[in-house]
Amino acid sequence: MGPRHQSAESRGADRSYVKMPSFLLLEVLCLFLFAGVMWCSAAVDILFLIDGSHSVGKGSFERSKRFAITVCEALDINLRKVRVGAVQFSSAPRLEFPLDAFSTQQEVKAKIKGMVFKGGRTETGHALKYLLRKGFPGGRNASVPQVLVIVTDGRSQGHVALPAKQLKQRGIAVFAVGVRFPRWEELHTLASEPWEQHILMAEQVEDAANGLFSTLSGSAICTITSPDCKVQPHPCRRKTLETVKELVGHAPCWRGSRGTDAVLAALCPFSSWKRVFLTHPATCHRTICPGPCDSQPCQNGGTCVPEGLDRYHCLCPPAFGGEADCAPKLSLECRVDVLFLLAGSAGTTPEGFLRAKAFVKRFAQAALGEDSRARVGVARYAAELALAVPVGEYQDVPDLVRSLDAVPFGGGGATLTGSALRQAAERGFGSAARTGQDRPRRAVVLMTEARSQDEVAGPARFARARELLLLGVGSEAVRAELEEITGSPERVMVYPGPQDLFSQIPKLHGKLCSRQRPGCQAQSLDLVFMLDASASVGPENFAQMQSFARSCALQFDVNPDVTQIGLVVYGGRVQTAFGLDTHLTHAAVLRAMSQAPYLGGVGSTGMALLHIYDKVMVVHKGARPGVPKAVVVVTGGSGAEDAAVPAQKLRDNGVSVLVVGVGPVLTEALRRLAGPRDSLIHMAAYEDLRHHQDMLMEWICREAKRPVNLCRPSPCLNKGTCVLHDGSYRCECRAGGEGPHCERRTLRGDSPGIRGSSPEPAGDQ
Repeated sequence: MGPRHQSAESRGADRSYVKMPSFLLLEVLCLFLFAGVMWCSAAVDILFLIDGSHSVGKGSFERSKRFAITVCEALDINLRKVRVGAVQFSSAPRLEFPLDAFSTQQEVKAKIKGMVFKGGRTETGHALKYLLRKGFPGGRNASVPQVLVIVTDGRSQGHVALPAKQLKQRGIAVFAVGVRFPRWEELHTLASEPWEQHILMAEQVEDAANGLFSTLSGSAICTITSPDCKVQPHPCRRKTLETVKELVGHAPCWRGSRGTDAVLAALCPFSSWKRVFLTHPATCHRTICPGPCDSQPCQNGGTCVPEGLDRYHCLCPPAFGGEADCAPKLSLECRVDVLFLLAGSAGTTPEGFLRAKAFVKRFAQAALGEDSRARVGVARYAAELALAVPVGEYQDVPDLVRSLDAVPFGGGGATLTGSALRQAAERGFGSAARTGQDRPRRAVVLMTEARSQDEVAGPARFARARELLLLGVGSEAVRAELEEITGSPERVMVYPGPQDLFSQIPKLHGKLCSRQRPGCQAQSLDLVFMLDASASVGPENFAQMQSFARSCALQFDVNPDVTQIGLVVYGGRVQTAFGLDTHLTHAAVLRAMSQAPYLGGVGSTGMALLHIYDKVMVVHKGARPGVPKAVVVVTGGSGAEDAAVPAQKLRDNGVSVLVVGVGPVLTEALRRLAGPRDSLIHMAAYEDLRHHQDMLMEWICREAKRPVNLCRPSPCLNKGTCVLHDGSYRCECRAGGEGPHCERRTLRGDSPGIRGSSPEPAGDQ
């Protein structure tokens, strides 16, 4: 696909990360953030003094080189304007190249990239004295501004205070750029004042380059090419690794007294040295510029590449390559009220909150149109819920987007997700008590990257009891908590990295409007419910399982030509309550489900699944060839350790297996039993079963539409072989077998070895 050129229509401040190859992303970021914003074109000498000692190490040395190369991206390097040189130091300084050696940016970057790590002691003081003696090699002395950028871990084995002071007295601007875990005090000794403008960290390359150029622009050395751009400082914290002395205790010691032979005994303190991580308040820097990509026009994981100040093109994923801005119009045709619940607590970063706001804006732009019947609201929460945009207040999408820009980031307080869910259920959708057909579907979309500091299971049950659809959008770190809140992995959208967030918009659209049709009326299906009747469940909870199974059975057209339903219970033993071909009507199935016995004892989920494999999902017990087959396992989780292999055996035989797990903790055994993530529904309590019927029906109906293999499970008895042939099958019987399915055995020794036959129509067998 060729690039799509668009004009920028919005210049919001929200920024997002976009997916593209790493090398291309780095190139675009460097060119736009630095060459497009800051440009140093005045006459200035810039010398990099890079620590190459053993305490820095090869890895951090490479990061130091990357920082220097990034800075060079914004320098107008030629002999009349900006000159750049480099010195590497360890036990002794080594001139890598003088300031007058190269006259182009490409040459300087290539030379820095080719620098070889020296190793040795950290003699920063010797390197500074070398510059005091030699000056800036190849420089123009004091006739132009001189900038010294020292990149070091600050662990000098000599004195640095005096030579650093003398360099600064000569008018040289000194930046101290820490690498790895630097010694904080030494960076302050090296750097010019004010320290917050001259102490940077090479580990955060873009931040350090922004800070350096911000300081230089304040002294008129560098200029901002766009008047709307600004480098914004913000408080942050830096981590250093320090050696500290700690008092361990006291021990007896003996000292001789002067002039006598007496010995004085006393308790003397003794200490030990420890290496500890310390954090220090600091200033970080970020560049904010209006640009064509500020409104994040490229959707569904597309990458926005700026072209000047007001044009861009989108690099789209393959699935969206033919769409403008990588975004098919996803108009919400269903009637739904959506409340986005955004975490804004101390556990949320400002960037994460801005991404969440950008997600909501992007969703509104893609899904809300003139014919849309959906309404959107936004609430922010930390310790309390703040309703920022009430549901339905804005019908005009541009007005809604502008209102979202004004939603502030709180950035403080505890992350009380449970409390926020309860408040959202109570007052998030207004006070109008509409019921029945008059009330639209109501959904809460929770967006968070921080784990809750309060209990969430109870408030989530409270919200679902009020018929709220709970959906979760978050990072991998909060997946388990979101599954607990929403009740199932089906209702959770997890993105691996920030650049993947916006690809969740089509998924969210589908989940908001997916209302399951009652049953699968047009689909044939052989369905077996397998209920945990062990002592770990108890009779009361088993009764709730029965009620859940009956409610699901009501959704199907039960008759021998459409849906057949069977029931297996297990505890101390495994029992077929009724087989697939036992009951031919709704009433009979429901009555038999109510009469299913509670067994007690210790249950084995694996044994029950093997029982279904051998004695239920077989042709001679009513299973129909060519008909989709599914098993729904409802269990409290105990006894599932041996179930993964039998479940996979059923799947390999063409039988879909869904696990409905109940319990406060989703065990690893249940995860293994479920296999694929979309084959598991988990809830905290048995009372929640009724809230998950629609998800179960959605799964069953999806499985009913899958293509089937007529020979799985095999319709052939007595070890006959099923062979597919011209859209049908035949059974090749072993010696002694006869009939369409090898169902008859003969006693004659001269019986035919192999017999073939076409099947009768499915449902008539």
